[in-house]
Amino acid sequence: MIIVNVKDNESVDRALKRFKKKFERTGVLKELRARTFFEKPSVSKRKQKERAKYKQTLFAKDNY
Repeated sequence: MIIVNVKDNESVDRALKRFKKKFERTGVLKELRARTFFEKPSVSKRKQKERAKYKQTLFAKDNY
């Protein structure tokens, strides 16, 4: 459960923005979207490997 304490003289919009940021960090929405359709384990592993490969190429470009 996410709790956001509203500080004195803080607007509701600012508190809502902090709530949305905390909610996004938990990954609930991402997991919900992933569970809408069943994905075979082989497909999920393949996607995970592709993501890791992409991150490795980005990391390699940053170091050179």
